[in-house]
Amino acid sequence: MRVVRPGLVVAAATAAVSLGAAGCGGDGAGGEPGDSPAPAASDFPSASGKTLTQVLHASRAQPSNLVVSPTAAVYEKGENRFGFGIFTVSRQQVVDAQVAIYAAPSGGGQAIGPFPARLESLAVKPQFESQTTDLDPDSAKAVYVTSVKLDREGSWDLVALFRAGSGYTAALIPTIEVGGSEKIPAVGERPPRIHTPTVSDVGGDVGQIDTRSPHDDMHKVDFADVLGKEPVVLLFATPALCQSRVCGPVVDVADQVEHEAGDGVDFIHMEVFNNNNASDGYRPQLRAFGLRTEPWVFVIDRKGIVRSRIQGAFDASELESAVRQVAG
Repeated sequence: MRVVRPGLVVAAATAAVSLGAAGCGGDGAGGEPGDSPAPAASDFPSASGKTLTQVLHASRAQPSNLVVSPTAAVYEKGENRFGFGIFTVSRQQVVDAQVAIYAAPSGGGQAIGPFPARLESLAVKPQFESQTTDLDPDSAKAVYVTSVKLDREGSWDLVALFRAGSGYTAALIPTIEVGGSEKIPAVGERPPRIHTPTVSDVGGDVGQIDTRSPHDDMHKVDFADVLGKEPVVLLFATPALCQSRVCGPVVDVADQVEHEAGDGVDFIHMEVFNNNNASDGYRPQLRAFGLRTEPWVFVIDRKGIVRSRIQGAFDASELESAVRQVAG
């Protein structure tokens, strides 16, 4: 089992519940994780109309003490990007698991799955790694990502199944709630025209609107001025105050993608808390978007329509793919 130093990858304040004793495959190597493709769905048993309990029984899965922590708090009826971190009980991040997600409506409904997950590394090129990330021993290093289609609103129960040699181990995932997020701009919708503070608004004192060290340069334009005119990447994140320890790495990712994407797309980093102080509550821009967690990124085309949105951690490749859809 390959692990890296502790890092928390939880956008919502959720705690995963494991089932018991350990297990996952791996080469035991250390160092920074790299991107890894998802395993084949055929490597895992099909839900085939079973309940989650029946899936676990049919797979003969042994309990795992690995902790699975979702990176998102908001889910909708339909297709959902499902990101999560995997940790040992000592909070070290596991970066070589062969894992798939299963889901079922709470109360014993039929399960769906498997949904195998790929691994996305949050590492960036050295020139784009901030001191905020580099000096934080708990900053996130990677995120597992899959896509899960949830066909109804309400509570859903989730299980992670790990392939371990010729067998399986399993861990429960905290129950999620589907629905109730209508205020958050969805793909295909127009976002609210909010004003985002710029360097000129604060007289050059970027520290008022950016907790990253060193400050990034994603504060040049006001979102209200470019919405519907130019493609925009709008990132809500607070590198120095992010309880999930994800914001520093994803702002680094956005910084790298901004510099490599070239002209034609405006990147905007919007801080989360009034006065950069968590006790002062959320900034009005987050409230206007209906957000209660961070980070979130919205990729918006030149007509002012959301084309991609991601909550939680993401790597450079995923953001680059979203940017390509609106650039040009």
